[in-house]
Amino acid sequence: MHRQFYALSILLISAVASAGESPFWHGVKCEGDYPGHLQGVCTNEEDALYWSFTTMLVKTDHDGSILKKIAVPGHHGDLCFHNQMLYVAVNLGKFNDPQGNADSWVYVYDAGTLELKAKHETQEVFHGAGGMDVMNDRFYVVGGLPKGVEENYVYEYDSQFRFQKKHTMKSGWTKLGIQTAAFHDGAWWFGCYGSPPVLLKTDAEFKMLGRYKFDNSLGIVGVAKDQFLVARGPRTKENRCMGSLHLAQSDAKQGLAFLTEITD
Repeated sequence: MHRQFYALSILLISAVASAGESPFWHGVKCEGDYPGHLQGVCTNEEDALYWSFTTMLVKTDHDGSILKKIAVPGHHGDLCFHNQMLYVAVNLGKFNDPQGNADSWVYVYDAGTLELKAKHETQEVFHGAGGMDVMNDRFYVVGGLPKGVEENYVYEYDSQFRFQKKHTMKSGWTKLGIQTAAFHDGAWWFGCYGSPPVLLKTDAEFKMLGRYKFDNSLGIVGVAKDQFLVARGPRTKENRCMGSLHLAQSDAKQGLAFLTEITD
């Protein structure tokens, strides 16, 4: 990446550290390239990042160097970290099918070894599980949405993945529904495809706070107060998929705004 990107990152890290926050997080590029595009990211909040590349699950250090990677069934979507485990939204059927011919699951991996530990059916996610996060020991799964449906849905599960409730978001239609989810600073941040891409922000009860033209559809994770890492997915000349993360903060007009130059 461009030298200026890292220079700005170091300045930001110093500012965050002086404010009493962890200086750990900074912009980073994931080592390697992959056949499927980036679907989501998360962190163990200490020393590792996790990247879901559709058919590959990758663990890196905070500088992007690979610590572990495994092949996984397609398609593995957005993911979250909780109690030393990774939880990944997985769809094995037809995504976004109006008739609901999806096959929605959450796969659970050991965050240290990436060993598969459990599979939980989430068939209530009617159009295919695509993203998820955790709030107060409850898991919330998002997914596809057929064209013309003017609201999105969030499916709530307890800690044992017993279905609790289907939440409705008065969001308007978004292309293929919702791809990524992050609960941070008391709000939900959802990433959606589109031209332009769409960021949806809601309160903890899924009441709309804003709809913005901002792209966080490949991954978003909160890392400190008013601090996020937002993913981008550049490609190689051979059309292989890569991943990078960039520091951002909330913005009244854009929803989120990058704090460093995006050069890929």
